Amino acid sequence: NGVIGRDNDMPWKLSTDLKRFKALTLGKPVIMGRKTWESIGRPLPGRPNIAITRDANFVADGAQITASLEDAINLGRKLAIELGVDEVCIIGGGKIYAQALPLADKVHLTRVLATIDGDTYFPEIDSDIWQAISSEDVPAGEK
Repeated sequence: NGVIGRDNDMPWKLSTDLKRFKALTLGKPVIMGRKTWESIGRPLPGRPNIAITRDANFVADGAQITASLEDAINLGRKLAIELGVDEVCIIGGGKIYAQALPLADKVHLTRVLATIDGDTYFPEIDSDIWQAISSEDVPAGEK
């Protein structure tokens, strides 16, 4: 149903999803909004962390702070070149995904096969614009 969050947290804990996320993002710059940074509570190891906030006084130990998605993407691209990788990963939350989706050329999307209650949603993906290259479902009961 597109839910990606509830009460500033992920509404599921699936080890297969977390392992996939780690494999997709390790060694690459990750960009997130302030609320996502706060929900994670620490920098994700093995990848440069970039947090976006309009709060000029916000401090995030272990992350570089930018004031806009555009600034974050520019910083992420610079870091990706330095690291020799070809992707910058946007990892949430909902508002950041909505801003970034029109700029993206690839989406790694996990669909959890359950109806989940939440207050944050991934933006609608227009099938006229996006083409599925591969698909893998994660059963809701898997830990």
